[in-house]
Amino acid sequence: MVIILGIVEGVTEYLPVSSTGHLILATELLGFKADQWALFNVAIQPGAVLAIVVLYWRTFVDVLVGLWQRRPSAFAFVRNLAVAFVPAVVLGLALGDDIELLLGNANVVAWALIIGGVAILIIERLAKPTDKGGVQNVTLMHSIGIGLVQCLAMIPGVSRSGATILGAMSMGVDRKTAAEFSFFLAVPTLSGATALQLYKHGATMAPGMGGWILLGSLVSFVVAVVVVKAFVSIIQRYGFAPFAWYRIVAGAVALVWLAAR
Repeated sequence: MVIILGIVEGVTEYLPVSSTGHLILATELLGFKADQWALFNVAIQPGAVLAIVVLYWRTFVDVLVGLWQRRPSAFAFVRNLAVAFVPAVVLGLALGDDIELLLGNANVVAWALIIGGVAILIIERLAKPTDKGGVQNVTLMHSIGIGLVQCLAMIPGVSRSGATILGAMSMGVDRKTAAEFSFFLAVPTLSGATALQLYKHGATMAPGMGGWILLGSLVSFVVAVVVVKAFVSIIQRYGFAPFAWYRIVAGAVALVWLAAR
């Protein structure tokens, strides 16, 4: 169970298909209560975060050196991620209890997958990139917009990566930069979400859950490293349409399965 959920997290965290949604559906499919595993599903996200740090370590080092050397591009990089992170912090703290109620609702996930898939097809067709050249070159207003769009992912099944990538593209950010913005924004966002959940519910964890979380995080890290490399190559060649159709089919199948139980 733990290894399976770790694999699901690693595969889906950075794809526009909703890792939280897939973890909820996987938990239900395996015969467990999704709400009882909600903390585990959030707490293993640091493994996926570490994958981005490892894969893009040169970028992080360059930014740190740039901050030391007072390079404008480094300050712009940090500024853009910081302002995009703030809306999630505000809404997460304000609506945390309401959001948690949705984390065990598989029907919400199924519908969100379908609606999100349709939205991806529309945005992919209409988006006209105008901003290019990396996260540091994204405008301040676009960064704020990406942060607001990311908040939609608080609904399980929407997909944090999907919302941020497609939101950025709809504002004119090129595909590669949008994907990398989403990757880097995941570092503070997922780390913050995990810290908040552990702070609120850590004392009530079931015996042995800490070890399960470490194992799940390790598995998600290894899988995410492989998936992120492949994902960038896929979207540059095929775009996001394959993920959109997958979402629609997966959501429809989930609805039929949930209705038949």
